[in-house]
Amino acid sequence: MNFGNRTPTIVVLKEGTDSSQGKGQIISNINACLAIQETLKPTLGPLGSDILIVSSNQKTTISNDGATILKLLDVVHPAAKTLVDISRAQDAEVGDGTTSVTILAGELMKEAKPFLEEGISSHLIMKGYRRAVSLAVAKIEELATDVSAEHQDSRELLERCARTAMSSKLIYANADFFVKMCVDAVLSLDRNELDDKLIGIKKIPGGAMEESIFVNGVAFKKTFSYAGFEQQPKRFTNPKVLSLNVELELKAEKDNAEVRVEHVSDYQAIVDAEWQLILDKLEQIQATGANIVLSKLPIGDLATQFFADRNIFCAGRVSSDDMNRVIQAVGGSIQSTTSDIKPEHLGTCEVFEEMQIGAERYNLFKGCPQAKTCTLLLRGGAEQVIAEVERSLHDAIMIVKRALQNKLVVAGGGAIEMEVSKYLRNYSKTIAGKQQLIINAFAKALEVIPRQLCENAGFDAVEILNKLRLAHSKGEKWYGVDFETENIGDNFSKFVWEPALVKINALQSATEAANLILSVDETITNKESGAPNAGMMPPQAGGRGRGLPMQ
Repeated sequence: MNFGNRTPTIVVLKEGTDSSQGKGQIISNINACLAIQETLKPTLGPLGSDILIVSSNQKTTISNDGATILKLLDVVHPAAKTLVDISRAQDAEVGDGTTSVTILAGELMKEAKPFLEEGISSHLIMKGYRRAVSLAVAKIEELATDVSAEHQDSRELLERCARTAMSSKLIYANADFFVKMCVDAVLSLDRNELDDKLIGIKKIPGGAMEESIFVNGVAFKKTFSYAGFEQQPKRFTNPKVLSLNVELELKAEKDNAEVRVEHVSDYQAIVDAEWQLILDKLEQIQATGANIVLSKLPIGDLATQFFADRNIFCAGRVSSDDMNRVIQAVGGSIQSTTSDIKPEHLGTCEVFEEMQIGAERYNLFKGCPQAKTCTLLLRGGAEQVIAEVERSLHDAIMIVKRALQNKLVVAGGGAIEMEVSKYLRNYSKTIAGKQQLIINAFAKALEVIPRQLCENAGFDAVEILNKLRLAHSKGEKWYGVDFETENIGDNFSKFVWEPALVKINALQSATEAANLILSVDETITNKESGAPNAGMMPPQAGGRGRGLPMQ
């Protein structure tokens, strides 16, 4: 067959597929990431702003937590989603530094842009960045100070790290109160596991933030109760706690079964048997000597009144999450039958009480011997305020957890970034070629953190950065931005401490994200891949694999 000296069009991708490639494509992706960076920049640092986000269902969120903002922004650009992912990973791994990691990644891309426009290969830039980040991490590890030797009281170290993590949060005005709460919460966990999921957080609207309560054990909202619960005791000392997965409710079986009887007395015998079944269960529970009976399933009015007559407290329909934490705290185990309960199946605590907090009643188990869990009852005027308090505490708790596992700390307030930047600048002068420029660009990108801290605080960023460069060149390695004097100062001696792990993780994640964006040479958007008969017509020319007719 003669095609008139033209090669036939080869269709590889379906119709409706859009693709773009080359240098312009990388720069377009970088611009999308910079748009995300610009959104987060004003939220960095102790004097950063909060962002008000209104979702499609009109739910409002006020936050300055980078991971929360990016999660709620609903980013659709595929390259910009990378920044959302690294922010989320930083939040899950370390807990703090979510805004810093996004700003750093954006700045690394911004510094790479002029090189790309000049025609330098993206692989050369990536190689330089990888070299720079390995040098930076090694320098941070060298500079990091193990303060556990100097400060025998490790609690003091943890409180200082928590205070630094809270400095940019809504709760900083109440930092003294919440720092103690955070450290107590982490120290109550099992030292080997430090599972922060075992710290329960309950939000109770109303009251002031400082009315929040730390419970060294478990607290949960009072479950639905039937008539008769008013007569039950609401406080016990050293009670025995029985946890069940058994339904203690008398149900009319006429809905579930069919019984044929010849005499009325036969029907009465069946009803009596139903009653006897549940009464046997209740007597078996009473025989265990338990003072508190909890069940995941309903505890009906008959059982409630039976327990009230015998001075036993009961709560049915307890959520699985709360029940598991009760077991962790008081000991014992969940029983699925009442017929074979042994003393070792029961747990205990120092004090159990039911308290009125705000408009709700809460059941509190305090002073638990097995306590590998705790509960924070948070108060606050508005729902959004309590939600932001919870997010702030999460960050601080994660930082305390990491500081407990890894005692190495560095100075915050842009001090470590300036010192690493100076080190990389000096190192770049010892090598020749394009790598010198790229490592120097990496060093310049690190300065975005102290610069943004100054801008958000309303200081003269150019003046402060010049002073910092001068101080670091004279060997003042811990000098950073001092927000109290609106100048520079030794942040290490002022106890502005952060775990070295936070900085290392942020640098590595930011560099990986920047390199990932730089390595993407072509974007293919397959909009109509799911459509019937898609790809039957040859697409328009443009891009690799798009069926370009060859001359």
